[in-house]
Amino acid sequence: MTAQRQERKGWRPGIAFIGLLAGFGALAGPFFAARAATTEQVIVNRYTDLAIEGYDPVAYFTDAVAELGLPDFETSEAGAVWRFRNEGNRASFVAHPDIYGPRFGGYDPFGLARGVTYAGNPRFWLISADRLYLFGREENRDAFAADPTHFLRAANLLWPALEQDLAQ
Repeated sequence: MTAQRQERKGWRPGIAFIGLLAGFGALAGPFFAARAATTEQVIVNRYTDLAIEGYDPVAYFTDAVAELGLPDFETSEAGAVWRFRNEGNRASFVAHPDIYGPRFGGYDPFGLARGVTYAGNPRFWLISADRLYLFGREENRDAFAADPTHFLRAANLLWPALEQDLAQ
């Protein structure tokens, strides 16, 4: 056998293996994507049941910072455990969860405007028109901040159907 034929023969099993892996990845991709999809109407850590990773939603308004809440100041609302920095923040939230809770349940409005639900990160946030919005990436927050009306119009239009899918 010539060196050229040996080289070609040696590559064929490797190419077949790569093709097999690619085929498996194409078939398994939708399965894994579906398993990673969010299913809550409010973003909740599935291991701790904490909403927005334990950050105090009222602190965004009162202190203009993302601060972790404390286990001593918790409440349950909308199927999630919410933490706060102090009793006053907890009381404010209990009185008005619709005002202090993140809009769209903590889902990224930039993604919602494109018809996609993915969790916002409590460290990438913005208050616009007296509502708290969480974003998956800084770039999404910056794009939203440049034209919130555009993104909110699209997100508000698509949110009812997306929210219904999350409820199922």
